[in-house]
Amino acid sequence: MIDTPSQPGPSAAPGQPLAELNDGTGDGLSETLISSETVYRGHFLHARHDRVRLPDGREASREYVVHPGAVMVVPLLPDGRLVMERQFRYPVGMTMIEFPAGKFDPGEGALACAQRELREETGYVARRWARAGLMHPVIGYATERIEVWFADELTLGERHLDDGEFLDVFTATQQELEGWMRDGLLTDAKTIVGMMWLRQWRAGVWPLDWQSV
Repeated sequence: MIDTPSQPGPSAAPGQPLAELNDGTGDGLSETLISSETVYRGHFLHARHDRVRLPDGREASREYVVHPGAVMVVPLLPDGRLVMERQFRYPVGMTMIEFPAGKFDPGEGALACAQRELREETGYVARRWARAGLMHPVIGYATERIEVWFADELTLGERHLDDGEFLDVFTATQQELEGWMRDGLLTDAKTIVGMMWLRQWRAGVWPLDWQSV
């Protein structure tokens, strides 16, 4: 939150090009960094406190978490079912239903990260991959970005979980997952985005560019 709110900017006109809507340099909404300090440095998350100049010239504070980024994989089985995970997430104190996902290792590319996380967490190796898109799940307080990938033509092998990592792997249909979303049993935001992409792709609305590896 800013220290003192500025006046709302102009609304986007209907049909305005996406490039203009997403341009943070000349839209009168961008903020300019004045100073920045790291207030906490963890194993892979860092917390920062910045001072910024607002579009109207005033100053404000920004506190946020620096995240290395991550990938999420939507793994497709030949019968149409999806490979899923159940994992306890300590911050919310709940066991969550999720698509396989994990953070980037230093210098790692997105496809390599997706392949590694799928193999390590589920044991599956995919022969075909397609990048669906990008999401920013917590834009108010973190830099985290998640690339969404689809994986097909799976072969099951052996899992290699990280030390201290515990999760169950199971399969579910699209209809089951959508029912769990409706009933509040599946609440993980990235998985809900993956389900949206899956529905649009299967409906022929959002095509995927598959590549064999």
